[in-house]
Amino acid sequence: MIHRITIVLAFLTGIGMIFIGTRFLLAPDTAEAGYGINFNEASDYSFHYIKGIRDVFSGLLICIFVLTKQIKALGITLAVGTIIPTADMLIVLSKNYNSIVQAIPHISAIIICAIAGTILLLNKTSNKAI
Repeated sequence: MIHRITIVLAFLTGIGMIFIGTRFLLAPDTAEAGYGINFNEASDYSFHYIKGIRDVFSGLLICIFVLTKQIKALGITLAVGTIIPTADMLIVLSKNYNSIVQAIPHISAIIICAIAGTILLLNKTSNKAI
């Protein structure tokens, strides 16, 4: 049961990442505020587009692994992918205009990725169909 819940949580995380990435691509100012940084200089959205496509790709990869039942690859991706929200959190917290509040989404992502990745990699049924 925990295995199935973890897979559903991973899929929802992937959908969430696609949403966040799409928001960076289509509404960069709104996404920037939600991310926890102030970056836009002279209407240059280059950073936003880079972040957006990174998140869309990561979300699609997670969803594709779930849909194709590549559970071991999903577990590895989530476990290793923990580096992304960790780096993002450190960047957000390095800004003097932020507090722990802006880091909460990143901390949540770290926890979800680390726990889900570990569960999927340690589960003996990882190679069996869902």
